[in-house]
Amino acid sequence: MNSLTLAAASAALAVIIAMPLAWFLWRRIAPWARIFQLLGVAPFILPPVITALGFLTFWATVGAYGQPWTAAISHAIFFVTLPLVTLSLGFSSIDRSLVEAASTMGADDRTVLRTVVLPLILPYVISGYAFAFVLSLNEYIVAYMTVGFTMETLPIKIFNALRYGYTPTMAAVSIFFVAVAAIVFGLIARFGDLPRLLGALSGDRE
Repeated sequence: MNSLTLAAASAALAVIIAMPLAWFLWRRIAPWARIFQLLGVAPFILPPVITALGFLTFWATVGAYGQPWTAAISHAIFFVTLPLVTLSLGFSSIDRSLVEAASTMGADDRTVLRTVVLPLILPYVISGYAFAFVLSLNEYIVAYMTVGFTMETLPIKIFNALRYGYTPTMAAVSIFFVAVAAIVFGLIARFGDLPRLLGALSGDRE
């Protein structure tokens, strides 16, 4: 339950962070806007140990080390790159003439986002959430550095168990992780338009 709660919360936060950033990058076509994209992918580019130590230092400094919500925020920041990439692909696939038509008919930015943009990028939102969820479910270093043993997730429990010898329980948990990842990515491939998600053009898919 700790692992599922952490993965669900951090994936939701990652999508919430990535959504306005991807929307801004799509609306503002300018060289300086790419600075925000670099900030979005930076946590995932750095080695996990460096990022985890940064989170550890920050949360210890503000006096929040060991709180479960710090792990959710840290995972969200660490994995925000995944929904940012999928959402950026989703926004880039939108025909801008649809947005212009909605604006011409009197729709403001909020209405355009709710009635035109969101329905078109919904598969990319779900895919970004799923990617962040699966990786957060399997992540060990950031979780360990932010909460230690105050909240024992499955990866932390597996690591602690392996210190005292291999058990069949660890094999069962590993198979569970693989099965969850296979189911999630299989659903994305089945319902999420995987070729389009991977950046293929319409002509390339045929």
